[in-house]
Amino acid sequence: MDVTGVMSPAVAPDDDDGTAEKPIAAIAGALWRGLGYAARTVGVPAGVRGLAVEVAYTAVHLSLYPWGLVDEVLNPSGTFAHHRTADLSPSQRSLVVSDMDASTTPVLLVHGIVDNRSIFAVLARALRKRGFGVVHAVNFSVLTAFTGDIRLAAQELGHHVERLCASTGADRVHIVGHSLGGLMARYYVQRLGGDARVDTLVTLGTPHRGSLIAHCLPPTRVPRQLQPDSDLLRELDEPAPECRTRFLAVWSRQDQLIIPQSAARLQHPDLQVTEIELEHVGHLSMTIDPEVVHLVSRLLARRPIRGSERRELAG
Repeated sequence: MDVTGVMSPAVAPDDDDGTAEKPIAAIAGALWRGLGYAARTVGVPAGVRGLAVEVAYTAVHLSLYPWGLVDEVLNPSGTFAHHRTADLSPSQRSLVVSDMDASTTPVLLVHGIVDNRSIFAVLARALRKRGFGVVHAVNFSVLTAFTGDIRLAAQELGHHVERLCASTGADRVHIVGHSLGGLMARYYVQRLGGDARVDTLVTLGTPHRGSLIAHCLPPTRVPRQLQPDSDLLRELDEPAPECRTRFLAVWSRQDQLIIPQSAARLQHPDLQVTEIELEHVGHLSMTIDPEVVHLVSRLLARRPIRGSERRELAG
């Protein structure tokens, strides 16, 4: 798979103080990126299909959203129980046989902004079918986006990890974070010592470099932290020597909430990162895309991702 670099808007040469050209260049760059996004979305059949899947899954997710709010209250400890593998097929049970450490490591699913655990309905079921014994999804307050703080949310995530380890007897966990959830988990791993607990962190559509859409949100702390070049993002760019966590960063050129889309790439010299670039998958449907689900399962099982699989996703 060809991995392209982060694209920056062209900047016209400065005059005496540079105030005239920079706004014009920024607007031109934004328009150019918008045209490119439109071409990828409605200019090719695969883009139209991706848009249709995103719209359809958004409707399904909205119908599941209320259940995601009450499920944790009604069944707070049910997902901590180990799932039996007796009813799995031989190929599914082979995951357990081939890598016992991977399959017995709990998986913690962390949702994004103004969302809940229902976003992971498909992924959680798929991971359990693949032999992962404990798959647990957490709910954060819907007010986190307006009254919260990513640093404090990362601390709370650390408490969830400790409770999960205490309940299962595991020393380490895997984390899959969608959107803002991936950024919270990354802060926990890099800045709060979470690499001692997190074996693998998967981020799906996470604004590692922020998103211009954050400028359109209410001017509270979390939207400010999601703006490009925020103090929190600069903190995450600081050195993270000897970080023990492996990373899988999945991003899509058709992501409608991460602007520019390449801001969801994770590039840090101290981190062990595998990147997967998607072409025609939307922000929400990233959590149900069959190939993404397959590759996340494969990486968590410590099976290498082949180059052919990456090319299929990029195509």
